Amino acid sequence: MRTTLRTAGVAVRAMLVFTALLGVGYMLIITAVGQVALPFPANGSLVRSADGQVAGSQLIGQSFTDADGAALPEYFQSRPSAAGDGYDSAASSGSNLGPENDDLISSIEERQAESRELDGSGSIPADAVTASGSGLDPDISVANAERQAARVAEARGIPVSDLEALVQQHVQSRDLGFLGEARVNVLELNRALDAL
Repeated sequence: MRTTLRTAGVAVRAMLVFTALLGVGYMLIITAVGQVALPFPANGSLVRSADGQVAGSQLIGQSFTDADGAALPEYFQSRPSAAGDGYDSAASSGSNLGPENDDLISSIEERQAESRELDGSGSIPADAVTASGSGLDPDISVANAERQAARVAEARGIPVSDLEALVQQHVQSRDLGFLGEARVNVLELNRALDAL
């Protein structure tokens, strides 16, 4: 009996020590390293306006729509969201619908019609009509940004060539030179538009 109690006491003390070391100490050290080495991403990659107010995050998409949900023509539009009511980080998820699902097909057809109404006919990039796996993608393809450039230029009364140059300035290349695709962060691009 005494051996069992002693073994249980050692196990409980070991659990408490390792909980303090690995559950609390490790977390505090990693948090401190993140704050010192990479403070911007460690704090959510928050983008602030000139007056210091949070305008959004480079990591989470957001909608550029009016109160009725209609796309604002003077802004580039983000990739569609499947997260809650749209870009709700608490409800992050994809639609989980297969390629032959009737709901997915009808939502893509609806988004294609909206894209044609907003940006005219022509080839529509896939990311303009499909949500990402998280539903929070902050980036769009370069083709999607280029497709929207004429509409935004017209709505803002600026030359299309100036807007196309601005899009090219905001193109982010593949990660490590080979991962993913070139992309454009919509929030950063729209903030640059407002600064013109």
